[in-house]
Amino acid sequence: MSHTVLELDLNALSHNYDYLRSKLEPDVKMLGVVKAYAYGSASVAVAKKLEEKGIDYLAVAYTAEGVALREAGIKTPILVLHPQIENFDQIIKHQLEPSIYSFRVLKAFTEIAEAQGLKAYPIHIKFNTGLNRLGFKDVNEKDILEQLHATEALKVKSLFSHLAASEDPNERTFTLQQIETFENNAKHMIAGLGYTPMLHQSNTSAIINYPQAQFDMVRSGIGLYGYGNTQEEDLKLKPVATLKTVISQIHDIAIGETVGYNRAHTAAKLGRSATLPIGHADGISRAYGKGRGYVMINGKKAPIIGNVCMDMIMVDVTKIDCEEGDEVIIFGKGASAVALSARIKSIPYELITAVSQRIERKIIE
Repeated sequence: MSHTVLELDLNALSHNYDYLRSKLEPDVKMLGVVKAYAYGSASVAVAKKLEEKGIDYLAVAYTAEGVALREAGIKTPILVLHPQIENFDQIIKHQLEPSIYSFRVLKAFTEIAEAQGLKAYPIHIKFNTGLNRLGFKDVNEKDILEQLHATEALKVKSLFSHLAASEDPNERTFTLQQIETFENNAKHMIAGLGYTPMLHQSNTSAIINYPQAQFDMVRSGIGLYGYGNTQEEDLKLKPVATLKTVISQIHDIAIGETVGYNRAHTAAKLGRSATLPIGHADGISRAYGKGRGYVMINGKKAPIIGNVCMDMIMVDVTKIDCEEGDEVIIFGKGASAVALSARIKSIPYELITAVSQRIERKIIE
């Protein structure tokens, strides 16, 4: 290996998919979330693998992400979680399915669907049950139903909501309240629609912690990529992405010498530093500098010293037997993204989705 690469193990993806499926009742569908380049990996490769595995639905955040999947030949239904009104033409053109989260969005999509002469175009109605991000909240379902009954252009494919803290046992009461609120929203909608759309609310943590809330479908994002939000579950999953680089150069550092910009590290004793070809432009935040973050070299932790540069980091290899050209693991197999992100009070989601698109993706089957 001669450079920085993000290795994507599709066998690990397959394992995680099978593990999460094993938690579901036989008739419960599964939606794979492939937004943000499939959590920083490679959305087309991941979507193709999930399609091959028999995933029922895919979800993206924005329209362009769904268009890219369609143009790559993905046939599975795709839910767009946060569509913008100006993209509705593209949504229809590429047979994507929008989340309808407000009356403004419902009105705009109805108008464009009617103008195009569509019949029963699939939409997904989102309810805000406490996350307070997107969705109809404290709304009289009759108002939504009235608008839906006034058009033949749309058909509700699903009703859904999103849990705010399903990974946190201290928030169990709140989560159960969210589930109950959603059940009430759905009950009123189904009674008024005259047909029964799919219901879904569970994310990865809820699949694990709230089996009673599987409804008709569950949505998994982070779990598919190998993280279960608890140490115990992490051991049952496999990280899909492993970020690797190499040692470009090793320096002997004398007592009192400094390393990096702003002389942010001063050597207290004789030592060695290794320079790696990866930096904050690649997703390694400056917050990991000054000894907070580390990388793995030959099975040992090498702390990041000084400030993280745009294209490079320097690490302390004084106590590590290594040489120029040796492999370095930032996170993934053998280097927990959970543990590393915790060093800066962050979460693995942020670390893995930050990996720059200039880093080569290498698919391993």
